[in-house]
Amino acid sequence: MPTLSLRIAPLHNPLHYAALASELTALTARVLHKRPEVTVVMIEDLPAARFCAGGVASDQLIACLEIDITQGTNTLQEKQQFVHEAHALLACLLGDLHEASYVIVRELPSSDWGFDGLTQAQRHAMTRSTPQPAIA
Repeated sequence: MPTLSLRIAPLHNPLHYAALASELTALTARVLHKRPEVTVVMIEDLPAARFCAGGVASDQLIACLEIDITQGTNTLQEKQQFVHEAHALLACLLGDLHEASYVIVRELPSSDWGFDGLTQAQRHAMTRSTPQPAIA
């Protein structure tokens, strides 16, 4: 149930948003093994003057992608692969990125977030308490 927040400057073409959301969702499912149907992608365009690198607004495209996942659900290698592939995907879909474009993977304790009114910890507890069919 990850959430992805992408901020881009300067203002970009909103026609790219559907492709960005679709490709980021697919990447998240493939690399981090997250369920696409509960993956949320939020995209925010910023004027160049509001997104500075080195204290200066850049004429070059700059992006910051943050993803929130449940702590302990992915390996170090999966997170590293996600950072690498997400950056490459953004460059492919948006164009040449400023060096200070970031991909951030943030892990949250399962007790601190959830969807559909339940925390991830509650969901995990419910799955553990569900009786499993006997194997013959």
